[in-house]
Amino acid sequence: MSTLVRLSDVSKRFGQKEVLKQINLSVTSGEILGILGPSGAGKTTLLHLLTQRLSPDTGKIVYGKACKDALFPIGAMMDTLGLYDRLSIQENLSFYARLFHQNPDQIPALLQRIGLDQDRHTRCAKLSKGMRDRLALARALLAHAPLLLLDEPTASLDPLSTERIHTILLEEKAKGTTILLCTHHMEEADKLCDHISLLHQGEIIEYGTPTEICQRHTPKNAIRVCLQDGTVITYHRQKDGADAIRTYLLKECIASMHTSEHNLEQVFIELSGRGLHDEEYSVVMAKTK
Repeated sequence: MSTLVRLSDVSKRFGQKEVLKQINLSVTSGEILGILGPSGAGKTTLLHLLTQRLSPDTGKIVYGKACKDALFPIGAMMDTLGLYDRLSIQENLSFYARLFHQNPDQIPALLQRIGLDQDRHTRCAKLSKGMRDRLALARALLAHAPLLLLDEPTASLDPLSTERIHTILLEEKAKGTTILLCTHHMEEADKLCDHISLLHQGEIIEYGTPTEICQRHTPKNAIRVCLQDGTVITYHRQKDGADAIRTYLLKECIASMHTSEHNLEQVFIELSGRGLHDEEYSVVMAKTK
């Protein structure tokens, strides 16, 4: 697989605050790369650099041939949606179809796919936050770009709409589209992403597949045994522990057994000392976004 975008030692500062610090990252063609971190960790700034709305203070961003050959190389759904309140859903997409040099005849099918076909004549000003987000995603898909940059695409959606968007993103990946997904939802990242970068205070503190990251930070050789009387005992994978577990198995008094596997949020807490939904952290870091 070829590299679609490469960031080398990229840093960005706003005033005295360095928001991104020496970011090195490669996005491979046809993958979904997740950028995980709490609000204010620098995810949106990273996307603004990739769309060239901002320029790095140091380092460089190099785009691969697929992006360079495309007239509109990037489809983006950002925190500033870029929708026109006085226009309807249909009119917004018709405008962007002309801007992207795309056939407007595809809009009805796109609206049905995104779940907005019944509301196509509704003015954007009257849409809920979730509907506006789906419209912004439809606009990003309209460009048929080789690279999609998505900033929290399901943050304001209900579970059914979220599942619909997840299906769409996996379909786009199957077509060969490369997706960079910024999110703070661990389950979403684990389900969708081929690789994940954990971003903390502007630095990438871990990278790999979801499984690799969790395995690297899971306590070794620990097994938790829950007995039928409610007792919970943790054993290490040594002879004494094996003998004890065998005894409980023979007595048929084990309710359940679990290996001590970390999930992505536990890994982030271990590495950063803060949870991905830590409100105090989000408020402080949002000022540097």
